[in-house]
Amino acid sequence: MHEKGLSWQQLSLIGVGSIIGAGFFLGTGLSIRTAGPSVLIGYMIAGVTTFIVFASLAQMTANDPQPGSFRAYARIAFGRSAGFLSGWVYWLSGVLIMSSEIVALSTFTEYWFPNVPLGVFAIAYAALGFGINFLGVRNFSQVESTFAIVKLAILVGFIVFGALFVFGAIHPATTAAAATVGVHPWFPHGVKGLWSAMVIIFFSFGGIEVVGVTASELRRKEDIMKSGTALLLSLVLIYVLALYLVLRMADWRGLSEATSPFVTALSAFSIPYLDSLFNLVIISAAFSTMVGALFSISRIVVSLAEDGDAPRGLAALNRRGVAWKSLLLTAAALAVSIGCSYVLPNTMYEYVTTAAGVMLILNWILILAAYLKLHASQHPAHKPRRTIVHPYAAYVAIGFILIALSGALLHRNERIGLCLSAALIVIVLLASRLVAARRKH
Repeated sequence: MHEKGLSWQQLSLIGVGSIIGAGFFLGTGLSIRTAGPSVLIGYMIAGVTTFIVFASLAQMTANDPQPGSFRAYARIAFGRSAGFLSGWVYWLSGVLIMSSEIVALSTFTEYWFPNVPLGVFAIAYAALGFGINFLGVRNFSQVESTFAIVKLAILVGFIVFGALFVFGAIHPATTAAAATVGVHPWFPHGVKGLWSAMVIIFFSFGGIEVVGVTASELRRKEDIMKSGTALLLSLVLIYVLALYLVLRMADWRGLSEATSPFVTALSAFSIPYLDSLFNLVIISAAFSTMVGALFSISRIVVSLAEDGDAPRGLAALNRRGVAWKSLLLTAAALAVSIGCSYVLPNTMYEYVTTAAGVMLILNWILILAAYLKLHASQHPAHKPRRTIVHPYAAYVAIGFILIALSGALLHRNERIGLCLSAALIVIVLLASRLVAARRKH
């Protein structure tokens, strides 16, 4: 008989599908240009920080499972306003991530169909993503697992190809095309270069909360730590190896956010249909990230509704267990966000992506703060026999996140994205005050 729920391996693959998006396959060009080879150090720092955040969430989940995941622990630790803030900030960041991924999807698809308006692709991808979520948890996990395997296979294939180049088994079409810089010097723009790139690097790990939200579907809740450890170790290893080989195969000074660094690295080898291949890879990466974000934020809205922090009707589930009213609310918000992105296509996309990243990692601080508060209070979420993360590690992670966020002040477009995220958080805080005032009356 088929067991209900997800295995820890399936949950790991859902995490991979939700995390590896267009931001890594395309956006790493910007972080490499900003930080140079020191971007590798940045990815290791971000990987360690993400692991601490996830381990903190995993310990709370294993010891005291809550359907609202991280926002439930924020509410338990700091009160209803914190749960309200965490949930709605995460929902807003998810909507922004989805809109940026859909704009990227439409732009890359236009490469093959230049005469079709971008809006047509946007509607088609959004409809397909919502359709997959309406199929229910089991079908969602199958789709996300398939996309995750494809993305991992592409990255592993690139690593194997790059290793053959490094060891001299294959050669570029022309010797002049080989990289002349490699990984030296490590800090061409000083420490400031790495500092300003950190918020973009952290965004490459954005989406780890999906694993916490989806953990309620696990067959064995205690397997969440096993799932997250496998996910993050494989991600950090693949990220660092892949980017190291990009630096060995291409001159990092020629990379930009306009072209995938992987395409630039492979272009010297005259591989047929390279552009179309990586176009397809980026499309699959962006699409699965969009689908994963939609699933997790719809679940968070259900949790908010059940706690009275959103209209009760949004908690409604159909026979497949799909939060259909929550999905409709997200669809309306997504339409507004995509519309803004198309009105200002050359600027809004970067602002939206930065704002989404900032709000995501600000939520990480709330997760760590809840962990520390519950640890100090000896709440059931912190049974001493199952301590995974030392409190000092949580403080270190908070420090790294604050350093990354402050680095966003060093670039104009990132500053605007930071201001946009701050404005949205203020709106959520005001809404929280209004809801609290209504409860008193």
